[in-house]
Amino acid sequence: MEVSKNQMLARDSEWPRRYLAIRETTEALCAPLELEDYGVQSMPDVSPPKWHLAHTAWFFEKFALESTAREERDVRFDYLFNSYYKGVGSHQPRAERAFASRPTVAEVLEYRREVDRRVLELSSEPAARPTEAPFAVELGLQHEQQHQELLLMDIKHILSRNSCAVSYRETQPRMLVPASPLRWIAFEGGLREIGFAGSGFAFDIEGPRHRVFLEDFRLASRLVTNGEYRDFISDGGYKTASLWLSEGLEWLQREACSAPLYWREVEGGLQEWTLDGWTNLDPAAPVVHLSYYEADAFARWAGKRLPTEAEWEIAAARLPIEGNFLESGALQPRPASEGAELQQMFGDAWEWTRSPYVPYPRFRAWPGVLAEYNAKFTCNQLVLRGGSCLSPRSHLRASYRNYYPAGARWQCAGLRLAEDAP
Repeated sequence: MEVSKNQMLARDSEWPRRYLAIRETTEALCAPLELEDYGVQSMPDVSPPKWHLAHTAWFFEKFALESTAREERDVRFDYLFNSYYKGVGSHQPRAERAFASRPTVAEVLEYRREVDRRVLELSSEPAARPTEAPFAVELGLQHEQQHQELLLMDIKHILSRNSCAVSYRETQPRMLVPASPLRWIAFEGGLREIGFAGSGFAFDIEGPRHRVFLEDFRLASRLVTNGEYRDFISDGGYKTASLWLSEGLEWLQREACSAPLYWREVEGGLQEWTLDGWTNLDPAAPVVHLSYYEADAFARWAGKRLPTEAEWEIAAARLPIEGNFLESGALQPRPASEGAELQQMFGDAWEWTRSPYVPYPRFRAWPGVLAEYNAKFTCNQLVLRGGSCLSPRSHLRASYRNYYPAGARWQCAGLRLAEDAP
């Protein structure tokens, strides 16, 4: 496969060490689980933790190791742990992933060990020896980091459905602070460029770099908070039809929602389900687990709008990738710190934009089966930007484009308000 410079791994003479660190992180995220947790699928969009462990190993085997021989290869894995790659064969329907009680968790972990051994053998091959991991290995690492966030999203949903209120870990101490004042940051419009450009890895859907025209705009300095969203609810936001898109209103009536996912009202106030279990709602922390419909309705209620992804990227391009990520260990959004500039652009919560997830001008998908990685999902999805408290920091860029259908809300998604410049 020919790979452009923009798709190659940044120079890294110790990629095997990075490979092991990322693979070990995935398994460490499963360490708090009991054996019985590994096979649960709490809704069709959620995958059992065992499936995540197996699928990420299968991805390396299929795309990085397919050309190397393996004795007694278990062909069942191609059906059970292929996610959606039609070009390599059929696969189990997503909603039926919990049906596979076998292979066992122990067999899946042994499968990971075998794949690790074979991938690391690539480091001794002439093509990989100098400084760079093969592209398929780098893609596998980026893919595994995506699944680290998905794994935590899914674990959170799985445990939330347990009537015993079993948390992922013991409650972590939190420092309650007032919400940072919301300020408006102005940006000049005109003919600008967005999209990935430069060295290092990027997904095909992040490019090519291209021109967009923007009117002058302003972005809120921080994410919308729980307290502000609570005001929206108290003001009848879920009951005011004029605030909702037509499709959003149908969704609202069908789902019978009256608050973000994982909120509940108890005597004395509101609580939210977290990976630490039920905790009192922090009014200064960013609101999360919103659908696009909810985010859009809140923006209308506030007299504002959601940003476009081009506006978001223009604003974020000048900023360092700093924030509350997976590495912080919080696993929950934190209140914004004081400051006059943009805050929380990276980490804490994915930010819904009003932009459809479509290819950029002159887009070319990766060749072969890997064209299925992103391109075939560019329909009926909305773009989210910025990463969350569950995202690995090294996985993110200002050009990174996440996407979900408008009704999804088990991902850690919130919103930032935008407006046209006066």
